[in-house]
Amino acid sequence: MHILVLGGTTEARALAEPLCARGIRVTTSLAGRVAAPRLPRRGEVRVGGFGGAEGLAAWLGDHGVDLLIDATHPFAGTISFNAARAAALAHVPLLALRRPGWAPADGDTWHLTDSLADAARALPALGTRIFLTTGRMGLPAFAHLDELWFLVRSVDPPSPPHPSRMETLLDRGPFTLDGERELLRRHRVDVLVTKDSGGAATAPKLTAAREAGLAVVVVRRPPVPDGVPVAATVDEAVAWVAARA
Repeated sequence: MHILVLGGTTEARALAEPLCARGIRVTTSLAGRVAAPRLPRRGEVRVGGFGGAEGLAAWLGDHGVDLLIDATHPFAGTISFNAARAAALAHVPLLALRRPGWAPADGDTWHLTDSLADAARALPALGTRIFLTTGRMGLPAFAHLDELWFLVRSVDPPSPPHPSRMETLLDRGPFTLDGERELLRRHRVDVLVTKDSGGAATAPKLTAAREAGLAVVVVRRPPVPDGVPVAATVDEAVAWVAARA
């Protein structure tokens, strides 16, 4: 059996190991947007796009893929729809591995938006010192907000367009609660902006913001393809594979 995992997440990296331990051939595909991505410890790895849904369908057929698992980031919407289309074209069963989203807790002050553009429109009324954790690809949505100061955390250095008043922090999770508390205090942050990525690796910022009484702008997840079964954990994904082995 050959499984293609569309990766780039912690769950995708973790999934390769138990599948390989079962004697299954696993290829993890990465988009190539991060200069030095974290790689799974087992299985094969490919980097780069497929050329849309039709290109992915052709790759599935050419490489004898039996199952397709979409374990991409919850906000990588295009690839998820391409995966659904490709799986249908190639007649390959598809599973989406999606970590659950975050939920507000008592004491949170969340402002939910449907896009980065909506998040940018909300900021001037909420504060002036913004901790932006939505990734470097989304910075153009905030580039016009010259009156605000931004602390931008990303894995790789951002490229223009981006906010004119900006300090960049190159780092990647997992992050600690003590570290997030200190970061908010040191930079005098009064608003946190995040996507609803879910998971534990970056969740401490939400706790730190709650403790500090900060406003948090949360961008909702984009829609996902209809009719695709979803696993919330690696164990659930392994069970789905086992039922088809």
